[in-house]
Amino acid sequence: MIIIPAIDLKDGQCVRLAQGDFRRVTVYSHDPVEIAKTWQANGAERIHVVDLDGSLAGSPRNREVIRSIVEEVKVPIQVGGGIREIKTIEAYIRMGVHGVILGTIALRDSGFVREVCNAYKGKIILGIDANGGKVAVQGWTEQTSESAIDVARRYEGYGLAAIVYTDIKRDGMETGVNTEATRTIAEAVDIPVIASGGVSGIHDIEKLLEIEKYGVTGVIIGKALYSGAISLKEAISLSNR
Repeated sequence: MIIIPAIDLKDGQCVRLAQGDFRRVTVYSHDPVEIAKTWQANGAERIHVVDLDGSLAGSPRNREVIRSIVEEVKVPIQVGGGIREIKTIEAYIRMGVHGVILGTIALRDSGFVREVCNAYKGKIILGIDANGGKVAVQGWTEQTSESAIDVARRYEGYGLAAIVYTDIKRDGMETGVNTEATRTIAEAVDIPVIASGGVSGIHDIEKLLEIEKYGVTGVIIGKALYSGAISLKEAISLSNR
């Protein structure tokens, strides 16, 4: 299982939101590039970057910061937030981004997802953000009636690199990963699943390792790293045993 530190960008800064609420913002650094270098130095094999402003606007708003991160670190970068056009995907991949995460557009245009999966094999990741099992879009500001499992199953066979499954209620709260829901998604499809939201300590990594056999291949950690509740080196060491 791969341990993936998160860098959430808002107004060019590294921040964390509580439960995806843009009114509950904590700024952790004015220099996201240095944060990326720190995670790399501590053994990160991949870094998860989200353009929060872009997720609301529907197009990238922190592109130059992301470019700087890609240029300054050697580990693969996966990017999400406001990616709803082919030209945006093309620009990120040309920039050197390893994986592009689609969220809102996937709920609205399955044909688009199929097209880009074919065009950029192994580069497209589906982001499923759920609140009470139902998918939310548009930077988590709009709730839909679609279940996370139904959306995951819809894209079976498209050639996705992975699904990032985020429990919104737990995101940024350090209340523990929703291992049950994560396992349910992983068992429902043949697509690798990356857990996200709620990591509070090393015990969460232990719990996820127990369901790795069902297809849970990674976990994204945000606030717990920034608050010091978990050590990236310790989490990586545990995951490699």
